[in-house]
Amino acid sequence: MGLLVLVRNVLLALCLFLVLGFLYYSAWKLHLLRWEDSNSVVLSFDSVGHTIGSGRRERKTVAIVLPQSIPSHLAADPGKDRTQKEPMAAPDTAIPKYDKLGFLLNLDSKLPPELASRYANFSEGVCKPGYASALMTVIFPKFSKPAPMFLDDSFRRWARIRDFVPPFGIKGQDNLIKAILSATKDYRLTPALDSLSCRRCIIVGNGGVLANKSLGSKIDDYDVVVRLNSAPVKGFEKDVGGKTTLRITYPEGAIQKMEQYEKDSLFVLAGFKWQDFKWLKYIVYKEKVSASDGFWKSVATRVPREPHEIRILNPYFIQEAAFSFIGLPFNNGLMGRGNIPTLGSVAITMALHNCDEVAVAGFGYDMSSPNAPLHYYENIKMSAIKEVGSSC
Repeated sequence: MGLLVLVRNVLLALCLFLVLGFLYYSAWKLHLLRWEDSNSVVLSFDSVGHTIGSGRRERKTVAIVLPQSIPSHLAADPGKDRTQKEPMAAPDTAIPKYDKLGFLLNLDSKLPPELASRYANFSEGVCKPGYASALMTVIFPKFSKPAPMFLDDSFRRWARIRDFVPPFGIKGQDNLIKAILSATKDYRLTPALDSLSCRRCIIVGNGGVLANKSLGSKIDDYDVVVRLNSAPVKGFEKDVGGKTTLRITYPEGAIQKMEQYEKDSLFVLAGFKWQDFKWLKYIVYKEKVSASDGFWKSVATRVPREPHEIRILNPYFIQEAAFSFIGLPFNNGLMGRGNIPTLGSVAITMALHNCDEVAVAGFGYDMSSPNAPLHYYENIKMSAIKEVGSSC
């Protein structure tokens, strides 16, 4: 009898362990863990001209933009390409409401009634606090708002990045990051931007769709203008504007000609591999950059910025763009083939967490126009993409 009681208790304990293990695994799998910081950041969406798009689908670029004023066919649908992949069943209906990542399947350019009522009295062009926060929650209920733009001296306490190696975290980079931050000392935007009660941000992509659109003045109207890698501004101000608040890049993508850097912009590293943090330490301390440090092409050996003008992008945005927004393979949290998001999608993810309104321009590639420019700043045509693809 005693043996039966013992066996029963062991089985009950085993069942409880399995149930708890399953719940924990499911919560992780669905990305329900929340950022440790409990402060909320309100977000919003906006648009610029007709340059909104989901990027090159081959590269899995996602732009989550749902303004009131554009047709629904121009709004990027984060779930559009995944509707055939085992959609999450919605309760009490035969038609699924959300895709397997948790994004609303059927997007509408019209605001939900409660949001339309809340912002009914805002004039066009006036920054709308909380607009995107509410809209993003409608599109993606699992959206977790608080996440700081840049690494600061408390970076080792952030659970969401502590246990992942680059590009999805900081594991193994503690000493390098600590050395960099001890020199830069600044971890936020500028005091003027940080003091804004409502902040409008635009991510400027490098797509040829910006060419001859004369959107420069509209782009410059935003509080924060984010540019990517070495995309030039000088000579293209009419189409892309002349203002740069942040230039986000990695070593191989950084501008190499000193005269092409804009004034008064912050230089932001997106660290995709451990060599990138080592490179930034060289740059910050003005040490000699070694060409044999594992870079896949030549890198900038100098950046005309003082340490207080340099930042490290929070790698959480790379992680979230890859796994929560785009649904790339997890690969045990390691960088591998097919699970690296584009820098554009990472920048958009960052903005969604830190801006009151978010707009994109220069995201979109018209594959039906082979003679259209691939990038706004060069003569390479769209047809080059097909040529490269056919030769692979």
